[in-house]
Amino acid sequence: MRATTTRKGRDFIARHGETVFNAAGRLQGEAAHTPLTRAGFLQADEMGEALQLALGDRPALILWASPTGRALQTLAVMAEHLGLDWHDAKTDPRLTEIGMGGWGGRYYADVIAEAGDVIDRSSGLLLSAPDGELYPDIVSRVSGWLADTQDDDGDRLVIMHGISSRVMRGVMTDAPAIERFGAPAAPHLPQGSLVMIERGVETIVHLGGGGERV
Repeated sequence: MRATTTRKGRDFIARHGETVFNAAGRLQGEAAHTPLTRAGFLQADEMGEALQLALGDRPALILWASPTGRALQTLAVMAEHLGLDWHDAKTDPRLTEIGMGGWGGRYYADVIAEAGDVIDRSSGLLLSAPDGELYPDIVSRVSGWLADTQDDDGDRLVIMHGISSRVMRGVMTDAPAIERFGAPAAPHLPQGSLVMIERGVETIVHLGGGGERV
């Protein structure tokens, strides 16, 4: 039996809204603060509205986020719709995006010109940079966070990133490992998307309209 079948409560996992790096076509990775665009704020609004419709006002949620600015901005907007105080949120670096090493902050086009395609087209996953984080390492850190929050008393709202959320959702839903990466990954969802995972089963709460890049 996988651990997530005994996990207490539900996890509402959101992918942050579009950022200035996304709009410019730059590799974002673990960058600490790449602000949301106006489209990103709109995506956060839409997720907040969808979650408020599903849960009502002031739901009993434990607020979690990656410590990056874009995740916290997304959380602040969503929390306002829910009538919750985003200052009550907890952050954990294990929820951050894949570390991009020397590719971080560079334009996709420039890296592709040097190293070839940086996205695995069959899975849609971003390739690890030569000095970047490997997917089994992401599995390890998100699994650690899952273990530490296993017995939380209540549901959770978790604001994450494109790649790290796919890996964590894959772990939680017992998805098969993708051989090239040595790690499970749930299907791609656009920026501004929100899912619920309960006892290993994922349901889409809101499908965002954001771009493909992370």
